[in-house]
Amino acid sequence: MTSDLLRSGRPGATLVVISALVLAGCQAVTNSGSPSEPASSAATAAASVSVSTAPSAGQSDDQGPFACTLPVTDAGTAARAQIIDIRVGEHDGYDRIVFEFDAGTPEYRIEVAAPPFVRDPSGLPMNVSGSAFLQIVMNGGTIVSPDGIATYSGPTSFSPDFAKLVALVNAGDFEAVSTWYVGLSDVSCLRVQTLASPSRLVIDIQH
Repeated sequence: MTSDLLRSGRPGATLVVISALVLAGCQAVTNSGSPSEPASSAATAAASVSVSTAPSAGQSDDQGPFACTLPVTDAGTAARAQIIDIRVGEHDGYDRIVFEFDAGTPEYRIEVAAPPFVRDPSGLPMNVSGSAFLQIVMNGGTIVSPDGIATYSGPTSFSPDFAKLVALVNAGDFEAVSTWYVGLSDVSCLRVQTLASPSRLVIDIQH
């Protein structure tokens, strides 16, 4: 899995980096990801996002800095992007989450979250493991095709127990909007990239 996720780390499209420090425990981050579930406290954050364009070359050892200010947002490149794969992995210095899409990337927002958590659209309570939490909302990023066919049949709840990433849980996929909660062992800084060939949203969580 590690080699696959490292290949996912090629700088290929928009590199979105969160700038500023949210909490005292926040540090820099490097790439990787994985799954988990229950709940705890969360941190607050302010907004400051810088966007730069990375060359569409091969793998680079320097994939950009980590930053600690949320939310992170991006307009994406496709009104609808079907999720076809979800991967998590642990790397030297960071954990990584990868969402892969059939074509283009959706509009997304990544922000600090806090329990209680509920499922969309039912409103039923749900547990997410961790001591700090993130919410990922993808408008147009969905597992369900317009015909009602699932484009991804893998797990939607991960409990990897990595150094930082302990949970990735789907909270709902309704009207082409999917919501995901990330459970962390502690507050951390992020590096967020959207990559092409294949289309991916890559979220790195710094150790």
